[in-house]
Amino acid sequence: MSGRRILALHFPQLAADRVRRREPALAGRPLATWAMQGNRRLLTCVDAPGTALHAGQALADAQAIHPDLVLRDADSDGDAAFLEQLALWALRFTPIVAVDAPDGLILDVTGCSHLFGGEPALLHSISSNLRAFGLALSSVIAGGAEAAASLARAGADGLVVPPGGDVAAVSPLPLAALRLPAESRVALNRLGLHCVEDLLRQLRGPLARRFGRTLMDVLDALSGARPRLITSIRPPPQFTETVEFLEPIVTRLAIDVAVDALLAPLCRQLADAGQGARQVTLRAFRVDRMVQEITIGTGLPTRTPAHLRRLLANELERLEPDLGFERMTLEAGVTNAMAPDQQGLAEGGLDAAGRAEALAQLIDRLAQRLPVWRPAPVESHWPERGVTRASPFDAVPDLPSRSPLPAPVRLLSKPVPMMVLAEIPAGPPLRLRLDGRVHDVAHAEGPERIESEWWQDPDGRSGRDYYRVELASGARLWIGRIAALRPDRPPRWFLHGYLP
Repeated sequence: MSGRRILALHFPQLAADRVRRREPALAGRPLATWAMQGNRRLLTCVDAPGTALHAGQALADAQAIHPDLVLRDADSDGDAAFLEQLALWALRFTPIVAVDAPDGLILDVTGCSHLFGGEPALLHSISSNLRAFGLALSSVIAGGAEAAASLARAGADGLVVPPGGDVAAVSPLPLAALRLPAESRVALNRLGLHCVEDLLRQLRGPLARRFGRTLMDVLDALSGARPRLITSIRPPPQFTETVEFLEPIVTRLAIDVAVDALLAPLCRQLADAGQGARQVTLRAFRVDRMVQEITIGTGLPTRTPAHLRRLLANELERLEPDLGFERMTLEAGVTNAMAPDQQGLAEGGLDAAGRAEALAQLIDRLAQRLPVWRPAPVESHWPERGVTRASPFDAVPDLPSRSPLPAPVRLLSKPVPMMVLAEIPAGPPLRLRLDGRVHDVAHAEGPERIESEWWQDPDGRSGRDYYRVELASGARLWIGRIAALRPDRPPRWFLHGYLP
């Protein structure tokens, strides 16, 4: 057995509790949610003390037994989002919190319990907070996630299993406490296996052949032979700062002061580690246990508090304090190595590194208001495929020029059809019509043949002939010619760009 300690939370009436929070007038009234399963309408969650109603019961039967039952449509997506909010709130106790869908949470509290006065005190603190939030729950601390979650689903509450005691604690549990398919539980019961202890006494070979890998994985996780992998809802941050408030804060001024108090020590952490932040997340914990997140990104690593503060300034408008924030955390979720800051200035102002950082900060501020990109060349013969959008911070490849002649300074995204008069069908243009006017061609250079790209163009696509044309008015155009669709038709001409 490993030395890990896992806290499991189970919310048996999660959907009903969420409805009651949304509709306070339902307090004290029997409540259930229902959904269609196949062609049947079944209860999915029941909160009706003193009745025999239960999840999985037919809706018509439930209404006949208890006509006063309040019914609401099940909302699995809403329940999942609510459970995720609870997981974010639980990050205040440990950096590793996972959702145990559809109605539970798993917290890795290894090395954290002493900060709250021990495991029983930690368990009591979390449970009392959630019950004050209006949630029914059971909570258990054990050495493995599967053991703790099974005990919590079985109704054990406030239980702290001593290290090494997982197997003894779960042995009496019924099979319904395990995450097993219903058909597997029925088949095991028919074999006379009704509790976990019965399973653990059996030879693994026959069980594996009869019930497959799923049952073996559950048993291995229960015994600790192969613990369940816990994937945190947020990666544990390496650089983080936290501030607790004696009184909840509501005003924007107080929020600004709190953010400033977090930025300075966070940037010092980054400087000491030789790192710069690429992504910073502000997490605000409200007194009603709701958690709000704001995330900003930077093009280059930075640890300048003033720059990060400016990026956060506009995003702070999205915070909704309601009754106030009682806690805030600021973490650098993505970082890159960053050279130490230069203390002096180069002769005549900023040095090259300083200018690059100033430009990056400007682009970061612009990117909060509008898309920012730069053109980058792509290996392609076709002009419209030769350029793509790239991040302003990406290196632009230096590709060889497709032609020794100057490229157009402006390429039209949609070529404009033109009427062109040529001495012969395959010859250069002599006169053309553009913008409703006829223009004489003073000089034409070409043709420059561009064939289709057989590896990505449809069969039969013809190539193009391009001409560099100077009009009598002085305008310089880049025009193209495509073969006619039929032999008895003239070729098609189009304007594709403007030359310098």
